[in-house]
Amino acid sequence: MKFSSLSESFPSNILQILEARRFELMREGREAINLSAGTPDLPPAKHVMDALIEAAADPENYKYALIDTPELIEAVSQWYERRYGVRIEKGECASVYGTQEGMAHIFHLLCDPGDLVIVGTPGYPIFSFGPLFAKAKLYKSPLKPENGFLFDFESIDSAAADKAKVIIASYPSNPLAAVANDDFYLRLIAFAKKRGLIVIHDNAYSEFVHSGNPGGSFLQYPGAKEVGIEFNSLSKSHNLTGLRISFALGNRQIISEFSKLRSQIDYGISLIDQKAAVAALTGPQDAVEENRRAYRLRRDVFCKALQSFGWDVPFTPATMFTWFPLPHGGDSLQFCMDMLERTGVISVPGSSFGEGGEGWVRFALVQPPEVLAAVAARFKERGVI
Repeated sequence: MKFSSLSESFPSNILQILEARRFELMREGREAINLSAGTPDLPPAKHVMDALIEAAADPENYKYALIDTPELIEAVSQWYERRYGVRIEKGECASVYGTQEGMAHIFHLLCDPGDLVIVGTPGYPIFSFGPLFAKAKLYKSPLKPENGFLFDFESIDSAAADKAKVIIASYPSNPLAAVANDDFYLRLIAFAKKRGLIVIHDNAYSEFVHSGNPGGSFLQYPGAKEVGIEFNSLSKSHNLTGLRISFALGNRQIISEFSKLRSQIDYGISLIDQKAAVAALTGPQDAVEENRRAYRLRRDVFCKALQSFGWDVPFTPATMFTWFPLPHGGDSLQFCMDMLERTGVISVPGSSFGEGGEGWVRFALVQPPEVLAAVAARFKERGVI
């Protein structure tokens, strides 16, 4: 059989490859500690689960939703005003089945085949796959540690910037765990306005900044709604990854056209999930704060333990991940596979995140602090460090 060039250009998702190897180890009777996928091990808040259970007991909620309910839109609007100081007006919000799904489809709206999209590298794979899925082309801007893993706008080729249709940004970022400041967002908006670019910002990890106040929103900056939209998600902040509830927010014209496009491929987020989302957004936010403290503690315990055993790792400033240079350099995929065989610990090689990722490794902080401390000790005992 002959498949498309797009299909042939992408390998299987690295997380699926690692998960398959984990099952093999378990069948062999070996322990496997999964620090690869960013799936929270912490439970959702009880009031959210109760709302989901109640909604699931109502037969009416098994019908097509077709649209986002007014209750959901109002809950999102209140959330953004309360949390970020941003008022989301009517027509400025649409739900999606997780940011990954939203990113996979938004570029069919924004780009024609051959159009150029500016992406940072290394970066989360969907930021590259989404444009390529729409047959757009990529301009890859290196995100370097010496620049805090932020875009260096001056280094972006002027001709490419003039030609591009979209720029994708994501802070706090996965996998880089980097944080952007006010000056960065003002420069991003100015850069987009000057070049006529649309900004797509992924804001999945604003709750998990480890020093100072929680992160903000791209939309809180002057001019942001004029140039772009933001994706925000309940997956990590509220431990709801399996429900796949995210939102596209911002520029009214983009949201309107995106909703029209999605109406051709989807009949709306489940009414059951919408009820859970409303409960998550309007109910007590104690669990979000507990999550923030938990990931900060896990980051501290893991980094301190690794440093005590001789691995000079940085204290990554945000997210539920750590992003470390390899202890002795070399090939990141080989490092991760060797570590898995020696220790049973699963991580993600930096090379899977694109150019600039080689020589780095990502760990997800999805185990309790005592397990992370034991992992660090195991690395030392078994010669990983």
